[in-house]
Amino acid sequence: MTDIEHPESFHGLPVFTLPEPGTSQTPPLPPADSVAWRLDCLWNEDNPFAELWPRFLDCVDSTQVRALLIGPWWHGDYEHLRPVLDRILADADRLPALRGLFLADVISEECELSWLEMTDITPCLEAFPRLEELTVRGCGESLSDTDVLSLRPVRHDALKTLRFESGGLPGSVVRAVAASRLPALERLELWLGVTHYGGDATVADLAPLLSGGALPRLRHLGVQNSEIQDEIAAAVAAAPVVAQLDSLALSMGTLSDTGAQALLDGQPLTHLTELDLHHHYITEPIQRRIREALEPHGVRLNLDGPDYWDPEDDEPRYVAVDE
Repeated sequence: MTDIEHPESFHGLPVFTLPEPGTSQTPPLPPADSVAWRLDCLWNEDNPFAELWPRFLDCVDSTQVRALLIGPWWHGDYEHLRPVLDRILADADRLPALRGLFLADVISEECELSWLEMTDITPCLEAFPRLEELTVRGCGESLSDTDVLSLRPVRHDALKTLRFESGGLPGSVVRAVAASRLPALERLELWLGVTHYGGDATVADLAPLLSGGALPRLRHLGVQNSEIQDEIAAAVAAAPVVAQLDSLALSMGTLSDTGAQALLDGQPLTHLTELDLHHHYITEPIQRRIREALEPHGVRLNLDGPDYWDPEDDEPRYVAVDE
C-alpha cells in the first residue's frame, strides 16, 4: 500500500498507542481527552482485542475519550472486524465524548489493504450521533464472502468528515453516501480503487454527490484512487458542487491528458485554494497549462507523478492503492 501510513494525529489530537501492560518504565497515561487513543493487538500475543478493550476502558476515563483509532485487532491469524465493532458499539454509552473514529489504522506491513475485511459500518453512525469524523480503511471484497464493506443510507446531523480509504470501494457504499442526509458534512473522500478488489462504483453513482444538493456544507471533495479517473474528471469539470468547494482531490488514480483537458475546458477552478492531482499520468505540456491557468490565482497544485512512470514508455496506468 502506498499513500497509507499511521497518522501522527487524528481529529486534531496527537495519536497515542495504549502501552502493553507490564511495560517497564511506562510513564503515566496522558489525560483521556488530550490524545487520540490507538489500540493495537498485532504484536501483543497475550492481549487480543477481547482483552485489550476492557483494559482500555478500565485504565482510561472513557467518558473523556474524544478520538479512537482501531489498529490491528488480531494476533496471528487474521480475524473479522465485525466482533470487534460489536464490542465497541456495545459500550457506546461509555464513550459519550467520542467525536472521531478510525476503523482499521493498518498499514501494509501489518496487513495488505485487500485483506482488510470490513463490515456494515452504519451502526457506528447510529450508535454515535455526535460523531464528527469517521475514517474507514479496507476493501469491498471479503476473503470469505461473509462480510463486506457496506453502508445503509442514514441521517447524521453531526458528521463533518467522512473518509473511505479503499483499493476497491463498492458502488453500493457510494450510492448510500449519496442517499444519506449529512447536513454538517464538510469533507468527503472516496478512494474508489479497482474492480478486481470490488471497486465497481461508476460516475452515475457519483452524480447525486456532484450535483451539490446532497451536501450543502461540503468544502472538500476527494474522488480518488480510481481506474476511471478520466471519466470522473470529465464529470467534475461540469459538476455544480465544485462551485461550493475550497479544495478538490482527483489524485492517486489513472488521470491522463484526457481528464486533465476536460478540467481545463470545464468550469473555472480559480476559486479553489488547493487542487490535488498527485499520482497522475499527465504529460508535461498539459501540466504546464494547468499551472498557468491556476497558479496565478493562488491555487496550490500537487502535480507529483508516480515515481515509476515514464511518459515515453507505453506502460499501463495504475492506481496508487489497490492490493
